[in-house]
Amino acid sequence: MLEQAAHILSETSRVLWGVPLLVILGAAHVFLTFRLRFIQRHIGTAIKLSFLRAREGAGEISHFGALSVALAATIGTGNIVGVATAVALGGPGAVLWMWLTGVFGIATKYSEALLSIKYRVAETGGAVCGGPMYVLERGMNCRWLGIVFAVLTALAAFGIGNTVQANAISRLLLQTTGVSPWVTGAVLTAMTGVVILGGIRSLARACALLVPFMALFYMFACMVLLAMHIETVPQTIYLIVTSAFTGQAAVGGFAGAGMMQALRWGMARGLFSNESGLGSAPIVAAAAQTKNPVRQALISATGTFWDTVVVCALTGLVIVNSGAWTAGQGGDLLTKQAFGAIPVLGPFGLTIALFTFVFSTLLGWSYYGEKSIEYLLGSRAVKPYRWLWVGAVFAGSVSQMQMVWDFADIANALMAVPNIISLFVLSPVIVAETRKYLWEGRLEESGE
Repeated sequence: MLEQAAHILSETSRVLWGVPLLVILGAAHVFLTFRLRFIQRHIGTAIKLSFLRAREGAGEISHFGALSVALAATIGTGNIVGVATAVALGGPGAVLWMWLTGVFGIATKYSEALLSIKYRVAETGGAVCGGPMYVLERGMNCRWLGIVFAVLTALAAFGIGNTVQANAISRLLLQTTGVSPWVTGAVLTAMTGVVILGGIRSLARACALLVPFMALFYMFACMVLLAMHIETVPQTIYLIVTSAFTGQAAVGGFAGAGMMQALRWGMARGLFSNESGLGSAPIVAAAAQTKNPVRQALISATGTFWDTVVVCALTGLVIVNSGAWTAGQGGDLLTKQAFGAIPVLGPFGLTIALFTFVFSTLLGWSYYGEKSIEYLLGSRAVKPYRWLWVGAVFAGSVSQMQMVWDFADIANALMAVPNIISLFVLSPVIVAETRKYLWEGRLEESGE
């Protein structure tokens, strides 16, 4: 029965992540990039804005807090195990497709955040609610599609933001330290429960402290690994670029992968990591204090830049440069072998990095799922959902790896569809807001 269920999930994931969805997502990234005159060129301005701590306009948390929660949710196992899985299944070329997905995805992340802030609603007591479900309801007058998105998000949260994360760290701890997944699950469950009961402000405070540390720590470890084998880095970059378009022939225990495999796994894991097009990050962007939608949209777009253009690219370089990918191993073992190049400190550093990534992602995605449930059932359903969320952390820690990944991929694919529809339909609104505040130099003006 379990094997049959695993097969069904695997086949469903394969079909959903076939050519049609990849074309739709790729088209959205490219379309919005050109429609917005390459909004990526403003990434420097966006990064500067993200470090400003002053209160701006209505909202529950600072824009830095909103970015921290979004980064906490996006920088997770997708940046480590997900990248390794893409290389294992798609070859070195998958790294380039993942990177390009991030570069063009900046425009998509900007667009969905802008719409979510523009169409957010204020509640009594100062709380604000936003996200694609409100965009679909208020911007497109399609409440039924908003309900579909909210249902899919609430379900997807248990895959991409919960069970996958818990599963990855429990397996790694078992392999590196021998700690039972039951012990890891119990500890992680307790830590998650303590933080999420405090609500969005508690999440923002925790993520603002955790995210900078974990990102810098991990990037430093990657730089050390690359410096240790700096002589092969140019050759590695050449291999990544060429195999992205020609495929990779069999090497050692590696079965080899064609261009379509590299494209499929690179884009799939790129989206899994940075979430551009899913519509998840805009849910927390809508809670930010901002003068106008464009300012926070720019800040939100830096999440994709840091997540994929920087962190995932570093991971991909480390994995391919290590040569471990030729052994035909799975993503988690591949990552462990690559970081094992640094005796003792390598596996330990990987464990610390992955644990902090997992914990932060659990916190960030709990908010996405919570706001989706609140949209569907009202505030009375939030507390039961939080308890269900905490329980799922433990369940994910002791689950079968491949089934968890397949479930996450399926949920991601379904969740992206209604959000992408809103981005195409409301692209004139995105352009109008961008022209008003960014292109005309009125970024400091207030108004939503």
